[in-house]
Amino acid sequence: MKAIIPVAGVGERLRPFTHTTPKPLLSLAGKPILAHIIDWLIEQGVSELVLVVGYMGDQIEDFVEEHYDLPVNIVYQEKLSGLGYAIYLALKHISSEPFLVVLGDTILEADLSSIINEKNKNFIGITEVEDPRRFGVVEMSGRNIIRVEEKPQYPKSNRIIAGFYCFNRKETLEQTLKGNIESGLKTHGEIQLTDALQKMLKAGEKFEGFAIDGWYDCGKPETLLQTQRHLLSKNQYTTKREGSIIFPPVYIEESASVEGSIVGPFVSIGKNSHIKNSILMDSIVGDGTTLSKCILESSILGNDSTFIGIAYKLNIGNSSKVELEWK
Repeated sequence: MKAIIPVAGVGERLRPFTHTTPKPLLSLAGKPILAHIIDWLIEQGVSELVLVVGYMGDQIEDFVEEHYDLPVNIVYQEKLSGLGYAIYLALKHISSEPFLVVLGDTILEADLSSIINEKNKNFIGITEVEDPRRFGVVEMSGRNIIRVEEKPQYPKSNRIIAGFYCFNRKETLEQTLKGNIESGLKTHGEIQLTDALQKMLKAGEKFEGFAIDGWYDCGKPETLLQTQRHLLSKNQYTTKREGSIIFPPVYIEESASVEGSIVGPFVSIGKNSHIKNSILMDSIVGDGTTLSKCILESSILGNDSTFIGIAYKLNIGNSSKVELEWK
């Protein structure tokens, strides 16, 4: 089975981290968001990928080539015209069916065995949220989806599309997307996949809702930290560092040094980072980062950054340096 993963977005809500690192390669609990997604897809039986890349796509291509052996087709999206446009570009690499579409900024947990061999139905992964206004919203009758709408101001349901789709054939989807692109049909300024799905529903195409057991958003700093808390708890990562106190669950790369510090719970520390005389809780520390004499909670620090001094909450991007030490 093939899976399309669109990863061309610029990740505006995760700046400054995405100025130098594409969002799918931001690390959570010891590995990039994209690695969590691909590992799950492989477990579900996916044997080939189609990645739609754009912003810093060479980094994504290099990462996948270095860490995975399965066949990967790379599609470059020069114009960021929306998810519908990205999927349309990827469909030229789809020959076998059914196939999956999985968004590259959401980590999912679900058993797909009941649907991936279903050749006569389409499925959309759904979950429920308190505020559905920034998502694709679905209305249902029983198990059937009867309407989809992109980011409605007044949602008629709290069920949203959870970044997962299973299509039993590509022709109708491809033709509908092509028609929307040629006619310039846009919602919120973009060619939306939801607009194509709604047209397909009106034309009689059937879609069933598939409940996603675990849906973990990685689109904003606060949801990134929430997702890491879940991943660390699920895997029960723990470690020891002589001279420091570690409160699990935490993930600390073997090459990272921790001296005279208190770390955890819910902290990940990247490769070759150095933590000294500090207290860290509920935070993400990138690769090659140096922290000293600080207290940090609910913070994200990019790769190769330095922070010296006391703070309680901090987000700094790659290669940043902040020193608040008294002289």
